[in-house]
Amino acid sequence: MTQKGKLLIIDDEDRLRNLLARILQLEGHEVLTAANAKEGLRKLQQESIQVVLSDVKLPDIDGITLSETIKKNYPATEIIVLTAYGTINDGVKAIKAGAFDYITKGDDNEKIIPLVSKAMDKALLQQTVIELQNKLNDKFGFDRLIGKSNAISDVIKLAQKVALTDTTVLLLGETGTGKEIFAEAIHQASNRSSKSFVAVNCSAFTKELLESELFGHKAGSFTGALKDKKGLFEEANGGTIFLDEIGELDHDLQAKLLRVLESQQFLKIGDTKPTQVNVRILAATNRNLQNEINDGQFRSDLFYRLSVFQITLPALRERKKDIKLLAEYFMQHFALKVKKQINELSNEFVNKLEAYSWPGNIRELKNIIERAVILADSNILDESLLPYEIQQQQVKAGAPISAFDLSSVEKLHIQRVLNHTRGNRAEAAHLLNIGVATLYRKLKEYGLE
Repeated sequence: MTQKGKLLIIDDEDRLRNLLARILQLEGHEVLTAANAKEGLRKLQQESIQVVLSDVKLPDIDGITLSETIKKNYPATEIIVLTAYGTINDGVKAIKAGAFDYITKGDDNEKIIPLVSKAMDKALLQQTVIELQNKLNDKFGFDRLIGKSNAISDVIKLAQKVALTDTTVLLLGETGTGKEIFAEAIHQASNRSSKSFVAVNCSAFTKELLESELFGHKAGSFTGALKDKKGLFEEANGGTIFLDEIGELDHDLQAKLLRVLESQQFLKIGDTKPTQVNVRILAATNRNLQNEINDGQFRSDLFYRLSVFQITLPALRERKKDIKLLAEYFMQHFALKVKKQINELSNEFVNKLEAYSWPGNIRELKNIIERAVILADSNILDESLLPYEIQQQQVKAGAPISAFDLSSVEKLHIQRVLNHTRGNRAEAAHLLNIGVATLYRKLKEYGLE
């Protein structure tokens, strides 16, 4: 059954233009008309048009140039060029310029309806693909990344630039900063977006199981291998694979991964022939890989291949401006999920969130907002819904700090050292040259727990 849509007829001959319009209206299409290219382009701006029928000879512009302009600005729109006898060569040129097809006026009248039908089917399919792609980008693209602070804006700009290439990217940052979301956004903004995005957490499997998951195996290669299995690299062929917690990868698997990076080939378990793939690799870790290299835990050659382009995601405490935006987003999300009418955060609620150090970053904020939404009995989230430790910390942390008071200076110094170590208390105690027990006592004393 022919799909119906909206057509535009551009022709300076009133009689022919009106005749074509009548024929196509009888087929159930909505038809617009224009007497010249300028008027036609204006209607294309105003309406969502699937198919254009245009004379190759117009008073203000030729049909070939018009076809190029339409395809450049409206790639999903299909164009059928109307030629007079003796100007068929112009029709062929128009097809090279992007037109769907051409017909000769008067001689090809019986071809108009089936040709329009084919063009309409193609245009509507392309329109559907574009709409699905836009929805996918809304869900997984850079628009999904919430924040206006300089810290996150700068990182997004870097990611958008590298997304357009096939360069391997190493995402660094603390746990909970959103590395997988960034990896998905990079994939969706790349020329691989129509192919698979495959994510795997390298810390979630044993060495043997991870090797089978990543590279696959042949039947009979080990006990329980009853049939051939495709690995995740094959599943991601043509697309992107995201290797989270790459610092947890076993040494033997590091060597296999290095080979993939160098040759886009690997050996399945039990196979003698290499498997060829075309995969972009994105990796992430919250570890200091340079320290891991010094300790002999990570291969330096693999590190250099993975870190062609490094992006360090900022901790939430480094982007205080974004905390309210993120909290509002999670509030709306979870309120919808549990069917509650919650539409506001109290000022004190926001102040306490912004004063907190967020060792668990965005993931911790998400969990706290979900908890608050579940507990809420009104349409406002207030400070009473926050975990006790956050409420207590904020009361003490809000006290004024004197530049001359020794305890205030010590408190500020400890907080700075903890920020430097990203919340690692053992490392902070070492840098402060005090025992861990002493540090814990001071944290409790100053309300920094």
